[in-house]
Amino acid sequence: MGDPRKNKNYKLKWTPEFAYAIGLLTTDGNLSKDGRHLNFVSKDIQLVKTFKRCMNLNGVKIGIKTNGRDDVKYPNIQFSNVKLYKELLEMGLMPNKSKILKGLKIPKEYFFDFLRGHFDGDGSCYSYWDKRWDSSFMFYMKFLSASEKHILWLRHEIQNLLNIKGSLDKKNECRVYQLKYAKHESRILFAKIYYRKNLPCLKRKYKKLKHILGVDDKETNRTLKINGRVMEPVDIYA
Repeated sequence: MGDPRKNKNYKLKWTPEFAYAIGLLTTDGNLSKDGRHLNFVSKDIQLVKTFKRCMNLNGVKIGIKTNGRDDVKYPNIQFSNVKLYKELLEMGLMPNKSKILKGLKIPKEYFFDFLRGHFDGDGSCYSYWDKRWDSSFMFYMKFLSASEKHILWLRHEIQNLLNIKGSLDKKNECRVYQLKYAKHESRILFAKIYYRKNLPCLKRKYKKLKHILGVDDKETNRTLKINGRVMEPVDIYA
């Protein structure tokens, strides 16, 4: 795409890296009210460095931004480009977007790169053993948003592309909406989001998900062997 700050003839070009960066901007980024500046902040320095690389911001230095609520300092990167700013407005992003964000204009062929960025920015995964059942290992992938319209759009797009529904609820104490996928649907999502190796991603989340899937594979194999059956190895990239 080239450095968007220096190229006067800049034209938005979709790539897996750019789509991933848009996912990060949608969750942990913002557009300034001045009509030209874009900012991305995260507690994960690796994520800020990845965003910088995906946006080709080679000459931009990573700074430090203080959270006004608790004075915690986070790595951030800010740059200026009027043309890109306008493109992002047309895409559906906006200043002060948290509670008013709606659907975005993301090309279908890059949606899962965008979704991986969305997951790395505001998503999470967790697992546990359900004591109500004999050796029942459970896990979930989760997406968060303060905007109901945005989370409904996200759910609709995922359902259209993968035919999985997830479940939606609101955490009133946090004032955010949660879109959750249980393990069967999480496996489908994982295979689509991480469709090949060495994609830009937050490494700690990827490693956590890989570990969870590994535990589930072992438990499923153990259970099937007890029942006199042997399961074929799971290919997560299938």
